[in-house]
Amino acid sequence: MPSEPAVRTGPTAATPPKAYDGHRAATPRDARADRKNVVRDVRKEAPPRQEPEAPATPTLRLLDEQGARRPEPGLDRWLADLDPTAADEAARTAARATLVRLYEDMVVARRVDAEATALQRQGELALWPPLLGQEAAQVGSARALRDDDFVFSSYREHAVARVRGAALVDLVRVWRGVAVSGWDPYAINMASPQVIIGAQALHATGWAMGVQLDVDAGRVDAGAGLPVGVAYFGDGAMSQGDVNEAFVFSSTYRSPVVFFCQNNQWAISEPVALQSRVPLAERARGFGMPGVRVDGNDVLAVLAVTRAAVDRARRDGGPTLIEAVTYRMGPHTTADDPKRYRDAAEVEEWTGRDPIARYEAYLRSVGVLDDAEAARVRGVADDAAAELRAGCVALADPPPLSLFDHVYAEPHHALERERAEYAHYLASFGDDDGPGDDGAGGPGAPGDRAASGTGATTEVAR
Repeated sequence: MPSEPAVRTGPTAATPPKAYDGHRAATPRDARADRKNVVRDVRKEAPPRQEPEAPATPTLRLLDEQGARRPEPGLDRWLADLDPTAADEAARTAARATLVRLYEDMVVARRVDAEATALQRQGELALWPPLLGQEAAQVGSARALRDDDFVFSSYREHAVARVRGAALVDLVRVWRGVAVSGWDPYAINMASPQVIIGAQALHATGWAMGVQLDVDAGRVDAGAGLPVGVAYFGDGAMSQGDVNEAFVFSSTYRSPVVFFCQNNQWAISEPVALQSRVPLAERARGFGMPGVRVDGNDVLAVLAVTRAAVDRARRDGGPTLIEAVTYRMGPHTTADDPKRYRDAAEVEEWTGRDPIARYEAYLRSVGVLDDAEAARVRGVADDAAAELRAGCVALADPPPLSLFDHVYAEPHHALERERAEYAHYLASFGDDDGPGDDGAGGPGAPGDRAASGTGATTEVAR
C-alpha cells in the first residue's frame, strides 16, 4: 500500500505560509499557529449569528459640518447662556465673550501643539503626543468644569491643562526630560498626565469616592453641588481592565465622576472597530450608568453634554460615560508614522470635519467673529507659541540626585541608600567635580542632555 502523505506541521520551502491578513508582514508559524488560523478561517466562513438589535446610540450634534446651528432641545437648555442674539445687552455681551473664548482656546491649543511638534523635530523635546483634530473635545469639556473639580488625564490633554491654568512651559517639562511632573496638581486641580493606559480612570473614581466620604464626615458641603472627578482617556483605554473596574466601582457607589472618552478612531495602529462591535458609549449600560455619544468636533455639543453629565454627578446622580467621536489628524506621537496604517482618503474625509473651521463658520454667521477679531486671536496664538518655545529652551537640566527628592513625603532609609549608591555610581566616572549632594558634575549635569533623559523615552499606547 502506498504510504500516507506526511502531515505538515509547519511551513516549508514548498508550502510557504500565507501572508498575514493584517498590518504585520508574514512570518513563519508553527503547527499550533496554523491550527489557530484554521479556526479563524472557519469562523470567517460561518454564517453570522443572529442577535437582537440593540437600540442605536445617537451621536448628538449642534453644528453641522458647515457650521450651521441646528436645534437640539436636549442640549439647547444647557447653553442658554450662550445666545449671541439675547435681548438683554449684558447677557448678549457675556455670551459673545464666552463664544469667542472657546474659539481662542481651540486656536491657541492648535498653535501650541504645532510649536511643540516643531520643538521635538528640532531636538528640543524627546517626544510629543499631538492633539491635532481634538481641540473641540478638549476645550468644550474643560470649559464645563468648576475650579473645585479635579481632572485626571492621559498624556494628550494639553488643551485641557491650559484651560485648567497650567503654564505653557509646564506642558513640555516632562517631554524635555527635566521633570517627572509638569505642574503642581493642587494648584490647578489636575493630576499629572498618566502614561499607563487607563489608570487615571481608577484615580478619578477613588478621588470621587473620597468626596463622598468627606461629605459624610462633614468636611465638604454638598449644598452647592458635589465637586466632580473627570477622567480623560482614549478609545484604546476602553479595552483596559482599569477603566472597566473604575466603571464598576463608580456605578456601584454612585460616585460623582465623569468618564470622558475621546474616541479618535485609532489606538496607535489599531482601529476602534477591532475593539468594539458597538459604539463605546453603549458599554455604559452594562455597568448601570448612562452613556452619551457626542460629535467630538462640535465644541458647543461637547460643552452641553459635559455640563449635563457634570450636573448629574453634582446632584448625587452618579457617573456618566461620554464618548466624544473625533479624529487624531496627526501621529499617535512624534515617534509614529500613521501613513503605515491609515488610508489617506480617511484623513481627507475627517479634514472636512475640522472642529475649528466648523466653529469659525458658525461664529461668522451670527456676527460674533470678523476678520479683525480672527486676526487678534491668531496673534494671541502666535504669542503663546513664542512663549512656549522660549520657556522650553530655557529649561535647565536638574541635578541627577534630585530624582530622589520627592519620592516620599518623609525621609526613607531605603531611598537614602539608593541615593547613596547612585551618587557612588556617578562618581565612578571620574569627573574632576564629583556629583556631591547637589548632583553637580558627572553624567546628567547641565548640558548633558542624553543622561538627563531627553534623549530617550518609552513609546506608549492609547
